[in-house]
Amino acid sequence: MKPRSLVFDLFGDYLRYRGGEVRLRGLVALMGCFDVPEATVRVVVARMRKEGWLDGRREGRETRYVLTDAAWRLLDDGRARIFARETGPWDGQWHMVIYSVPESERTLREQLRKRLAWLGFGLLSASVWISPHDRVGQVRADFAGHPAIRLDVLRARSEGAAADREMAARSWDLTALDKDYRRLLDHYRPRLAAYRAGELRGREALVERMRLIHDYRMFPFRDPDLPPELLPEGWCGRAAHEVFLEAHGLLRSEAEAYADRLTADPTAT
Repeated sequence: MKPRSLVFDLFGDYLRYRGGEVRLRGLVALMGCFDVPEATVRVVVARMRKEGWLDGRREGRETRYVLTDAAWRLLDDGRARIFARETGPWDGQWHMVIYSVPESERTLREQLRKRLAWLGFGLLSASVWISPHDRVGQVRADFAGHPAIRLDVLRARSEGAAADREMAARSWDLTALDKDYRRLLDHYRPRLAAYRAGELRGREALVERMRLIHDYRMFPFRDPDLPPELLPEGWCGRAAHEVFLEAHGLLRSEAEAYADRLTADPTAT
């Protein structure tokens, strides 16, 4: 786990529920659980402040750190994608975004592509992105201040279920994604018994929970959360999500108790 990502994960999964801020020595103690030295923590904190992700305030001889509003928005967006899944039947309609961006705005075009992918759109053909979910409003809101981008939005139905599945297979690499989900299941499903029995204590529980989050949190960038009728047979994504939620919950009490002790007294073990 990279130190910068670990700082975000600790704020997003723990510190946000403890006032949203932490003393430097408390953060050093938490990062030390992952063998990140104090010098590295200080460098990472300084860089994140410079990049606009962290703010600091003095409290006596100590400094307390809190994420900026931009960082909280990033975490909130990510948390919704990690923990939530679409429910209810699909209405059979595809939401299509066709964009046009001048060649001189390559950076902006790449930002648009990344945002479309993050929101679950798939690339059907050049400049044509589709999703079974109505998230077009989010795309418009994110790029409302960029007149160089032209967005044409359509709603459409295919010729039927077979065509829908074929379009889904073309727009997302579901085979590779399913294989990665299966590997995640193979690793964490056998560990659930130990989690349920409370065998992981203290630092071990905290590290395990953070590694679980780290291993799972990239999947929402790739998974469009398709309705069942668009997924290949034997799809592992929903099962992996259920294992993640169960493991995350089972490790919560012991991991948070240990993190509480560390942030209150960085010398605690």
